[in-house]
Amino acid sequence: MNDKNRSMNDLFGSTRTVVKRRYALLTPDGFVPSQLPGWKNVTAVVNLSPAMGANFSQVQIQFGKDGRGEGNTGRLEFFIYVLAGGCHATVERQKRDLIAGHFLLVPPGTDFQFGDATKDTRLLIFQKQFAPLPGAKRPEVVIGHQKEIPGRPFLGNPDARLQVLLPDRLEFDLAVNIFTYQPGATLPFVETHIMEHGLLMLAGQGIYRLDADWHPVRAGDVIWMAPYCPQWFIAMGKTPASYIYYKDVNREPLDT
Repeated sequence: MNDKNRSMNDLFGSTRTVVKRRYALLTPDGFVPSQLPGWKNVTAVVNLSPAMGANFSQVQIQFGKDGRGEGNTGRLEFFIYVLAGGCHATVERQKRDLIAGHFLLVPPGTDFQFGDATKDTRLLIFQKQFAPLPGAKRPEVVIGHQKEIPGRPFLGNPDARLQVLLPDRLEFDLAVNIFTYQPGATLPFVETHIMEHGLLMLAGQGIYRLDADWHPVRAGDVIWMAPYCPQWFIAMGKTPASYIYYKDVNREPLDT
């Protein structure tokens, strides 16, 4: 943890982090790195995982000098978003150049390699066990850039725009979207639904309602929302607020 993330309040055990049964808010002042198999010369932080009750994992990777990662997704699928910097990715024997804003879906049973990263390259990775759908084909590798995805007004509100990064087709059992709010814009109602969320604040700040609690949030914060956790957001401050989030989709409720 960098000294610049510390404050006098840390001396008294103060933090905005809270972990409850139905949700969690994790702030960067409390992030602790982990060693992950296949990753070398990187700082890896497991923000969300089944150990806290989630049905997926959310991991951040920061590359150091000669940092690299390789392996096989096995029964899992990875969604990777480049938060900063750039690197090379080799997936299914195809080498791809990734820069900030690129995203990549790596299907189950797929070999992958990441390397040749610029200084302080950072990745966000959502990992979940793939739930095959009888009669549907296995998802293929998907690669794109955030700038290629139009931001659509959410429920007609031009101040709250949603970018849907993955195809909305039944073979995909996850969705990853980016929500951008102008100052003062909100979710139009308190959502309560079967989908589970993992979320990273990308920019700006606001207030998030989680269950019956309200929390100030800002860029760098991580949020977990269990199924049926009531949730609502308002962007505050003088600049837009945005976050990227995961949800499970397109499967029978009894299979989740």
